[in-house]
Parts: sequence; C-alpha cells; structure tokens
Amino acid sequence: MNTLCKALQEYLTLRRSLGFKLRDAERVLSRFVAFMEERQAPHITTKLALEWVQLAKTVQPAERARRLCFIRGFARHRSATDSLTEVPPQELCPYRSTRARPYLYSEQEVKDLLTAALRLPTRWPSTPLRPWVFHCFLGLLSVTGMRFSEALDLKLEDVDPDQGVLTIRSAKFGRSRLVPLHPTARTVLVDYLQRRQQFLGPRRSDFVFVSNRGTQLDGGRVRRTFYTLSRQTGLRALGSRNGPRLHDYRHRFAVQVLTRWYESGEDPARRLPELSTYLGHVYVAGTYWYLSNSPELMAQAMRRLERRWGESP
Repeated sequence: MNTLCKALQEYLTLRRSLGFKLRDAERVLSRFVAFMEERQAPHITTKLALEWVQLAKTVQPAERARRLCFIRGFARHRSATDSLTEVPPQELCPYRSTRARPYLYSEQEVKDLLTAALRLPTRWPSTPLRPWVFHCFLGLLSVTGMRFSEALDLKLEDVDPDQGVLTIRSAKFGRSRLVPLHPTARTVLVDYLQRRQQFLGPRRSDFVFVSNRGTQLDGGRVRRTFYTLSRQTGLRALGSRNGPRLHDYRHRFAVQVLTRWYESGEDPARRLPELSTYLGHVYVAGTYWYLSNSPELMAQAMRRLERRWGESP
C-alpha cells in the first residue's frame, strides 16, 4: 500500500509542476487511498472506485461525479506503471454539472455584508481581530475580483502598502500578476495589517489573513462565516443551502467594469484583454463568459451593434 501512497504523491507533484493546485483532489484522493488501504487492495479497480464514491449517501450526484473524475485522473497516471490498474469509465457517474447562475450583489448588499462582518463576536473562542479579518477579506474580494483562493494565499511579501499593489503568485495554471488597489481599499488594508500585527505580537505568520491561532485562514471557516453573514443580512434563508456565493464577488467586479466601459462609450471588445489579464484568465474566452451571462450587458452590446449597423452606409 505504501506503493499506492507514493504513487499519489508523485501524481500530485507532477500535476502541480504543470500549474494545477489540486487542493480538493489531494483531499479526495488521500481518503480514497486510505479506503484502499483498509481493504488491503494494492490496485485501483473500477469496483472499488465505485464502491468508495457511493459510500457517502448524502452528497449530491455532481459531487460523486467529481470524486470519480479525480480517481480517473489518478488511475490513468497509475496505469502507466501498474498494468493491473483499472481506469473507471466516466459513464459510472454520468451526471454533468452546470455552471451556477451568478448573483450580482448590489452596492447596498455589499455594504450590509461588510457592516455585519464588523459585528462578528469577539469573545473567546473568537478574537478581537476576527471582525477585521472578514471585513477586509470580503472587501478585497468585492473591489479586486480576486479568486477566493488567491485572497487566502496572500502573504505579507505580496503586499506593497506604499504603492497599493498586490502580487498574486502562482495563481491558476501557475500564472502571476499585479493587482493595483484603489486608495480607499489600500487604506482599509493598511488598517487591517496594523491590527493584525497588534494581535499577533511576537508570533510570526507569513499569511495576510490569519485564524484565531495566527495560522493561515481556513477556507471552510470563511465559507461558514460568509453563510452566517448572508443569513443575517437576508441574502440567504435560514437553513438554506442555496444562495449567493463568494465567487459571485468576482462576477460582480467583472460585470461592473464591462458596464462602465459601455456607459462611457468605450469598446469593451477591444479592452476585454485588459480585464482578462487583470482577472488572471488564461484565455479571453473565460472573461467573455461574464458578458454572455449578464442580460444587462448583452442588451447593451446589442444596442451598440444596432447603432453601428445604423451608421453603416
């Protein structure tokens, strides 16, 4: 079984060298390998993969399909050195996920969430820093369009408070980029960093956003806190699993930029590569998705085309 564990580490190392982060994949595959160890099974088989995927009775079909996809990728890698490895067919979990419909936060909703963050409890086991952590974290997401994971991974060395610039390192597919901040956002970030330093004291942490123990802020905790704030502000019904997502901040930012370009008379098609670079997209097509999934923007695009057609000889 140590051979299978070693193979998993080799697989993750190889994929990460190509720019993939594989955080969820590592978590899922580590649990799958532990399951294989319990069964004393040295070779991945379709039967065992399906059995493990179906163990979790409460997960949605999309999650089962995702877990099987992780196993398929690992199995393909393993089959190159183990002829007894079976690659589970995709048809075992035929569910095809659809991209979630984005939610466009209003200015008031963003303000309400930030205000609610400052009202988070500070008594033990929480800390006086907690409200400021989430206030600054959510604020940066809303004004920069950063990915959730990029904000979590920010380190002190990535922040230039004098110039008001963030360096996003090793983002999706290993790309890095610079993200300039508006002066008001810089002010909030500098204030948070001062409070962070007072809270940590002599303790050292490389990460900008820290937990109660001074370690890197946990993504699961951020999501749970965001769900709580969403319910408090009326964006999410009590007990509901559905509602606005943290990723929707990114969608809102992109739509706002495109809308401003339309309203100012600029040609968004020509400037789209700029937004694509700012957001860290590998292809402009990834940025175009924000346009095609916003009825308001599509309507403005059509009006622009109609004006052009009307001006044509």
